[in-house]
Amino acid sequence: MNNNLTNTNEKRITGVIPDANSPEVLTNNIYTPAFLRENIGKLMRVEFLIGTDNLVDRIGILEDVGVSYILLRSIESGNLLYCDLYSIKFVAISEYPHRTDFDFQV
Repeated sequence: MNNNLTNTNEKRITGVIPDANSPEVLTNNIYTPAFLRENIGKLMRVEFLIGTDNLVDRIGILEDVGVSYILLRSIESGNLLYCDLYSIKFVAISEYPHRTDFDFQV
């Protein structure tokens, strides 16, 4: 895991800290990006709708959230994966952020 990351209330190397001038979608957790920002650093499985009927999932540590994207750090390879926010359909968030063997049964 990237040692430059800190908790969600502190500045992260990968992202911008929302402030009074930030878009509401990053500051009000009724919007998906703001809700997801509250879970930065957690292990999650994200399911994406590709086309009209194909669901694919990715598992990783949520590193950052923008207005239209999320960044996941793969637990398998350590690579950073840029993901389109608008194709996300389901997100399973682990309460055990450091367990990589967590079984995401939903």
